[in-house]
Amino acid sequence: MTPRPGTAPPRVGSKPHLPALDGLRGLAILGVLLFHTDHLPGGFLGVDLFFALSGYLITGLLLREVDRTGTVSLMAFWGRRVRRLFPALAVMLVVVAVVVRLGASPPTVRATFADGPWVQLNLVNWHLLAESASYWDRFGEDRVFEHLWSVAVEEQFYLVWPVVLLCVVRVGAAVDRRVALVAGVGSVVSFALMVVLVDPADPTRVYTGTDTRAFSLLLGAAVATAPVRTAAARVAGRRGAGASMIALTLGMGVAWVLVEGATSSWLFQGGLFVHSAAAALLIGLCVQAPGATMARAFSWRPLRGLGVVSYSLYLWHWPVIALLSPQRTGLDGWGRTAAVFVVSIGVAVLSKVLVEDPIRFRARWARGRLGGLAFVTAMVALAVLWSATPAPAPPTIDVTELR
Repeated sequence: MTPRPGTAPPRVGSKPHLPALDGLRGLAILGVLLFHTDHLPGGFLGVDLFFALSGYLITGLLLREVDRTGTVSLMAFWGRRVRRLFPALAVMLVVVAVVVRLGASPPTVRATFADGPWVQLNLVNWHLLAESASYWDRFGEDRVFEHLWSVAVEEQFYLVWPVVLLCVVRVGAAVDRRVALVAGVGSVVSFALMVVLVDPADPTRVYTGTDTRAFSLLLGAAVATAPVRTAAARVAGRRGAGASMIALTLGMGVAWVLVEGATSSWLFQGGLFVHSAAAALLIGLCVQAPGATMARAFSWRPLRGLGVVSYSLYLWHWPVIALLSPQRTGLDGWGRTAAVFVVSIGVAVLSKVLVEDPIRFRARWARGRLGGLAFVTAMVALAVLWSATPAPAPPTIDVTELR
């Protein structure tokens, strides 16, 4: 049933699953894959779409819990996030670390085992920033975990945002209105920090910093609230959701094709904010009008299939790209891209079928105290992996040869 114009549509999740949202995930990961294989200069903007989707879905989940129980259970929320995200990440870290240690170059081994603990702690974005190296220049074989900066940003959001929302709930009534206000103000503050802190010569700090990227997640969060959903419904009723979705998709598509991240300084003066706002609005309109042309296009089965495995595909795609280098494979261009797609998607499907879904949906031991014990055990085992595995010694320099 389509809501009357000017009324808030039901929260996502209170009606059947919306395949268009899976399609948007698929579009996001496709953009990132094509960017990292040098075929789509603005494909990195898919990360903003991921962020907006995460903010939208998580906030909708939390607000449904408030509707149902009057509060937010932080431990239950974090437990669900651990079961959803940690198993696939842990398996990827172990497998990639072993492969790197057995067959990669010494610089790759050293970088992998130096970055691994920070990935495990979901702080790798700040670890990489502390190294003061440029994001746009440093992607290469030596850093097989570097793409996980965005996963760290999302995990940090998942840690803080439920606490903020719980504080809002405890203030009193009109929860949606206050959440919308907090998310809106927070996104503006985050964007202002980006503008103030950006270094035009190297925007790495504001591109990968949690504080300066939070606006993408918060804009998605705002769209999950009743006041913003009501406004979106009103716009859809007056102008047509279908036309608005086509315009937003075309605008984002042009940016993905034309934008060069390293040289487009305007991105950090408002471009990323506008793109994130467009992504968040597109998400809201897909929920508002699931029968519109673009929503049906996003529901295309191959795109939805990519979306279903998008998390594990994101985890695995960069290590696959880094390890299947032209030097190792003898492939380049679209031939190498095809190999990367096949291997990455294959491993992602295996991860979902063998690791993610069983632990998330069927493993009773993964819940409660036993689940907590399993998580702690896995964290300790990973810490041992990073600390106990011998890494190659750094190259020595014979100072007597210097002149």
